[in-house]
Amino acid sequence: MTESITQTLDPRRWRALAFIALAQLMVVLDGTIVNIALPSAQRDLGISDANRQWVVTAYALAFGGLLLFGGRIADRWGRRRAFLIGLIGFAGASALGGAAVNTSMLLGARALQGAFGAILAPAALSLLTVTFTQPKERAKAFGIYGAISGGGAAVGLLLGGVLTEYANWRWTLYVNVLFAVVAVLGAVFEIKEPEGTRNHNRLDILGIVLAGAGLASLVYGFNKAETDGWSSGTTLGFIAAAVVLLAAFVFSQSRAKAPLLPLRVVTDRNRGGAYLTIGIAVVAMFGAFLFLTYYLQIVLGYSPLKSGLAFLPMVVGMMAGATQVAVRLLPKVPTKLLMVPGALIAAGAMLILTQISVGGSYTTVVLPALLMLGFGMGLVFMPAMNLATHGVRPQDAGVASAMVSTSQQVGGAIGTSLLSTIANSATANYAKGHVAGVHSAADGAQLKLAAMVHGFSIAYWIAAGLLTVAALVSAVLINARPQQGGGHTSSAGTDDTGVDSTDIIEDAVPVFAH
Repeated sequence: MTESITQTLDPRRWRALAFIALAQLMVVLDGTIVNIALPSAQRDLGISDANRQWVVTAYALAFGGLLLFGGRIADRWGRRRAFLIGLIGFAGASALGGAAVNTSMLLGARALQGAFGAILAPAALSLLTVTFTQPKERAKAFGIYGAISGGGAAVGLLLGGVLTEYANWRWTLYVNVLFAVVAVLGAVFEIKEPEGTRNHNRLDILGIVLAGAGLASLVYGFNKAETDGWSSGTTLGFIAAAVVLLAAFVFSQSRAKAPLLPLRVVTDRNRGGAYLTIGIAVVAMFGAFLFLTYYLQIVLGYSPLKSGLAFLPMVVGMMAGATQVAVRLLPKVPTKLLMVPGALIAAGAMLILTQISVGGSYTTVVLPALLMLGFGMGLVFMPAMNLATHGVRPQDAGVASAMVSTSQQVGGAIGTSLLSTIANSATANYAKGHVAGVHSAADGAQLKLAAMVHGFSIAYWIAAGLLTVAALVSAVLINARPQQGGGHTSSAGTDDTGVDSTDIIEDAVPVFAH
């Protein structure tokens, strides 16, 4: 059996991984690279303050709302084809945004980026899922992919700073064209999708509408909470609508003959635990990026480029955690023994960040926290992404992969709005409580900085608590064991759906025994 598996392995799979990873990097860094350039774009195009947030929100709504649909498209049309369509469409939308002459053109381009990103992201992860089926190779591949998914946001901050400072804000969009050209060439010549893994069932139109509307409403509701507050009618209305729509979606999926999201994908204990852990961890992590960016630039006076460079230790830590430690231990220890310590290490990093101050030091506080945060998240993301796509039928690989991106997207929306609201409230209360001590303009400026830092510190306490919850979720829900013996099994068995494993993935062996 082992010999036959070896013979069927695609000899180009590692080169294919490089281009899949490049495409994933392009999608992930786009979430932060534009943020750095936003002030410059606003000045250049005359974007109003009211419309400024839509440069970010338009992308998030289209991306989050269409992810499950994009995942099913990959399953139905073929992952390689969807990958190419996503790449070309994303590049075209990026070029359109870079050439924008007014606000409407830029917002439309950002929405198109999100739509094509919703096709590209699930296609990339599902290609990885069906290409790497041997446990040790799968661990290595997911280690690289997980590190890129987690560290891409920090790379975006650095690249955005470089391009904005030394070129032009438009290059934060044009650069995607360069990434896409390389990835398309790689996909054409190096990526081969295994035969017999498509889902030929007709599309679940009702499911697509309910899921898209529900997820978009949820993301928009949390975005409005950041600007309008949690008690505003708009915020509550969109969040309530999201709850109703997503509940209707779940009900429809339990009745549909060919559901958009087969409930078996998410009701499995291990996969459900992985999705939930990723979502909670991303809520906390987005706070770290958001507040540290402000702290470094406003309080410590760093330039955009210098603040981007300041995040690099986190990427180093994440690469070490995901590609060195997790890869080696995943086949040997239960998954939770990586994810639980990883989340707790990241929580410890957040606790260190609660000690930031107006006259604080990057070297003694921020640097060790970023190294710990990256390392801890590497131990969380790599095993979680592996587990989240493990054991699904190949015909469901795209939609299972879309659930990973959905967890990240919803977690990011919640994290940005929730932690920003908490930080802003704490900042206002601190300023109100200390305003009596202001006797000059200098005192006022100092109080403003002190209040801001206090707000950030409170948010970091919340982030530490959330990561502790993520550790608890992993400890309670995830019970996946390491693969025994390190080799392949030749006996047929069943996966968590009760389907014969020989019918699930030809020549594939589970990383974990359930």
